[in-house]
Amino acid sequence: MEELVSLCKRRGFIFQSSDIYGGLQGMYDYGPLGVELKNNLKAAWWRAMVYERDDVEGLDAAILTNPLTLRYSGHEDTFTDPLVDCRDCKARHRADHLEDDVCPNCGSRNLTDPRPFNLMFRTAVGPVDDGSSFAYLRPETAQAIFTNFKNVIDSTARKLPFGIAQIGKAFRNEITPRNFIFRVREFEQMELEFFVKPGEDEAWHQKWVEDRLDWWVDQGVERNALQLYNVPADELAHYSKATFDVMYKFPHGLEELEGIANRTDFDLGSHTKAQAEFGLHAKVMENRDSNTKLAIRDVEANEWVVPYVIEPSAGVDRGVLAVLNEAYRVEELEDGKTRTVLSFKPHLAPIKAAVLPLKKNHEGIVGKAKGIKRELQALGLGRVLYEDTGNIGKGYRRHDEVGTPICITVDFQTIEDDDTVTVRDRDTMEQKRIAVAELPDYFREVIR
Repeated sequence: MEELVSLCKRRGFIFQSSDIYGGLQGMYDYGPLGVELKNNLKAAWWRAMVYERDDVEGLDAAILTNPLTLRYSGHEDTFTDPLVDCRDCKARHRADHLEDDVCPNCGSRNLTDPRPFNLMFRTAVGPVDDGSSFAYLRPETAQAIFTNFKNVIDSTARKLPFGIAQIGKAFRNEITPRNFIFRVREFEQMELEFFVKPGEDEAWHQKWVEDRLDWWVDQGVERNALQLYNVPADELAHYSKATFDVMYKFPHGLEELEGIANRTDFDLGSHTKAQAEFGLHAKVMENRDSNTKLAIRDVEANEWVVPYVIEPSAGVDRGVLAVLNEAYRVEELEDGKTRTVLSFKPHLAPIKAAVLPLKKNHEGIVGKAKGIKRELQALGLGRVLYEDTGNIGKGYRRHDEVGTPICITVDFQTIEDDDTVTVRDRDTMEQKRIAVAELPDYFREVIR
């Protein structure tokens, strides 16, 4: 973990938030390369969940959440962690993270009894903070999907089974943020709520478990680094009938990377009951055939159905950490030296290609290199970097360390002879000459 943290700061992947003021615990900022890696991972998830399927729609909902939403979802009552204080050093810890009831800060056993601590952030809404008007920062992206269920149905005319996908920020007031970006207070989630007919939920649950395992392998995570954990009944969330956690061997140990839960009809049913209780959409109760309730018409059975929900939910930050960990390696070279490599899958690499002029003040070479950069950038496959540091060897090592799949060197032979360039592969370090006219097709093949 220390090596990864050092690399992330040195090369501009991830920084401690508010670092110049001593940092802010559980908060991190993504730097120039980190934001590219993070966006690429999110884009890969969106492609797999939305673009490559015909049964999923997207959503981007507000972060501030009506308190009633989280009351009827059960979060106000159940979204808590057990908190203990050390009477000797005054440190606070999650009780379920302690070993043998010992304070990890000072080793004392003089701890308070555990008490529930609500994880949700709340903030005042409006000009006066008098406690009467407030909202929560959402603790998950799922609830906005459920409260928008009818809006999506009405605007898309979807039939079961179908899903609603969302990527967005969530906030949890963790007692003890830890392990770099694994457990933080502000994070991003990639969540899908997939709505199915009751009775078909268990088969869909198993299918989504397999699909999600395959997707992580496609992102460069070795299959033998992943394990499935069937969450016992006494550990299930309040909304869950069954949950499988995809566990990954992070640098600090085996922990959850993604959860795939069978939420049954808990959420849609809870919000429908809330509408009736508050007199909202009163016609729901008066007319059982009204489509104002959070249900969908089963045309074949000629009845309204409150769907069951299968929820694959992954943390973007944990995904970034897993992908970094899988890609990181230090290799021994023949000359006795070493090189550090981030062997990202090309579609995730922050920089897709680097174009390097052999001589940075040679007008012909520089002009040709910039033209190649513009042409490859216009393909829309990701960031292509023109870099004129003048030292090709150091440029190769630097781009190995940040995970750039290929480096393209423009030299005197390019402009004086055959209009070819040297292309170097990150993983094998092999170099070959390629005609400039063939570069776009070669680049597409590498990235895709």
